[in-house]
Amino acid sequence: MNVDIYTDGAARGNPGPGGYGAVLRCRLASGEVRELELSGGFSRTTNNRMELLGAITALEALKRPCAVTLYSDSQYVVNAFNQRWVDGWLKRGWKNAKKEPVKNTDLWKRLLAAKEPHDVRFVWVKGHAGHPENERCDQLATTAADDPACHQVDEGFEPEGLL
Repeated sequence: MNVDIYTDGAARGNPGPGGYGAVLRCRLASGEVRELELSGGFSRTTNNRMELLGAITALEALKRPCAVTLYSDSQYVVNAFNQRWVDGWLKRGWKNAKKEPVKNTDLWKRLLAAKEPHDVRFVWVKGHAGHPENERCDQLATTAADDPACHQVDEGFEPEGLL
């Protein structure tokens, strides 16, 4: 099955309250188009963590192996795969080219596990440029960031002593 995934993340302040949004779309053999929207909010996090969580949550929602085109306005997420940053991080034991620890390792590991059963192609789209699905994901992410009632604690962020 071919699935198009659109994702975005947002943080009000960096760090600050944040949220992610994702839209998953596929066409069934019958020709019917199915769509699923996902979002979540956190009381204190960063934009990059929310960009990652948008992709992670969407891939984790897939019930069987799929051919996925994942569209994101995050060069952080897209370049990590298209420019093979992740390969280097793995070879260096989660150190970047400057031999410093890679940030957000908890989420990068989760993203690698989530994409494992799928054939994923990452595509960068310019944010805030009128791309309908990216605009919808931005709306989902910012709505979640702005709604304290839906906020969770970003467990991977809080323990870093950045309170």
